[in-house]
Amino acid sequence: MDQFNFSPSQPPPSNTIGAAAWLRKHLFSNVNNSIITVVLFVFLLSSLWSIFQWGFWNADWVGSTRADCSREAACWVFIQVRFEQFMFGFYPEEESWRPTLFFASLVVFVLWLFIEKIPYKKYALVFVLVPYPLLATALLYGGVASLPVVDTHAWGGLLVTLIIALIGMLVSLPLGIMLALGRRSQMPIVRSLSTVYIEFWRGVPLITVLFMASVMLPLFFTGDFDVDKLLRALIGVVLFNSAYMAEAIRGGLQSISKGQYEAGEALGLSYWRLHRLIILPQALKICIPSIVNTFIALLKDTSLVLIIGMFDVLGIATAANSDPEWLGFSTESFIFAALIFWIMCFGMSRYSLRLENKLNTGHR
Repeated sequence: MDQFNFSPSQPPPSNTIGAAAWLRKHLFSNVNNSIITVVLFVFLLSSLWSIFQWGFWNADWVGSTRADCSREAACWVFIQVRFEQFMFGFYPEEESWRPTLFFASLVVFVLWLFIEKIPYKKYALVFVLVPYPLLATALLYGGVASLPVVDTHAWGGLLVTLIIALIGMLVSLPLGIMLALGRRSQMPIVRSLSTVYIEFWRGVPLITVLFMASVMLPLFFTGDFDVDKLLRALIGVVLFNSAYMAEAIRGGLQSISKGQYEAGEALGLSYWRLHRLIILPQALKICIPSIVNTFIALLKDTSLVLIIGMFDVLGIATAANSDPEWLGFSTESFIFAALIFWIMCFGMSRYSLRLENKLNTGHR
């Protein structure tokens, strides 16, 4: 055994591991790549420095009039002056505490439902799904408890964006589940009706749906009965989005093996108990990325309500740019609106990834 003199394992060379090795392999592997890397780095650095100077270093942050924007840089004073419009639209200033309370309660419930360490999530979910929408409607619209009525024509900004997006998500998800199950049903009539519904709404642009909801829907009601413009937009968005949600969920249902159905039937489970206890939990877990992608698309599509005379965040930005006193600050308003959408979309995306990792126990 002495003839085999094994030396102890040595660490790998320092130039083959770590950040230096990664840079050498991906960015400086040869002369051409090194030149391209340096040129792009200089261009990127100069661009970022220019953006930083325009948006932060030389920007105007404090003031109340256009005269306070004296530098040739971003004027965030414009956003400061118009901030309540970006949040609440044309909601009366003396009643702005009502949408503020709505935003605060919404943040509380979102944190309650999404932070794992906070208990009693079932009670919070039941409250959010049943009484909370009614209470929020009474708070925002008024007419009860001595609250003055604020017509939905005065609503706008982030308030309208969140209302349309949240109602669209909460209603289109169960409706999409029913449509997906209907399209896979063994009953020809149910399957045909579900298929026609899905294919019809998927083949029509959302702009057309909103126009139809705004113009054609009131024709179905006789007399002086008028459907609120916000309610029309909500109906159109729900009908449109539920078709896409149904296809996303149908993809998850098709990925479930036939053995799962046979096992449930062998246990004597009825159709609804089979899907509620076995099929849907697995299918919904699989299609989380598709569901969240549909939610994100819905959130961004809320900006289309501008064409029927409603002012969401983007609509308020467009309307603010037409103010003669603040002409020339469209870049700031659009950047602010884009930042709001990006924060919400990025938050949904990150939470979906976290949820996927948490529920991915069966595929590890």
